[in-house]
Amino acid sequence: MIPVIRTYRNIPSIIDEFFTNDSDGGKAENYNCACKPAVNVIEHENTFQIEVAAPGFERNELKVTVDKNLLTISSVPEEKTEKKSISYLKKEYSSSKFSRSFELPANTESDKIEATHKNGILTITIPKKSKGGNSCAGN
Repeated sequence: MIPVIRTYRNIPSIIDEFFTNDSDGGKAENYNCACKPAVNVIEHENTFQIEVAAPGFERNELKVTVDKNLLTISSVPEEKTEKKSISYLKKEYSSSKFSRSFELPANTESDKIEATHKNGILTITIPKKSKGGNSCAGN
């Protein structure tokens, strides 16, 4: 086997590209993918919670839909017209379209999903079905 030596750290190698891609084609670990927002999925006793990093999006630009057991979060950014008098030296802000889908577990109540948007975080709360047929407290 021939050792591979990299002398320029700022130039990615083919090996780095191969081993750092995730299954969706995005970058894993320390690499950021601008094509989809980062999410946290949290399981609580009575709910699941999905937190979506969506900075720069207004609530009306985010869409949450449920079709059977598939929850889809997508963006519908508004077309913004720029003032022609502004001359950017560098421009990185953009609101691109994205879509993320999650298969809901069988123990969820998809008709009772709630979503809130605060400080660039979209939080989706998915209630779990209650265990057993009796939902009275104290039993």
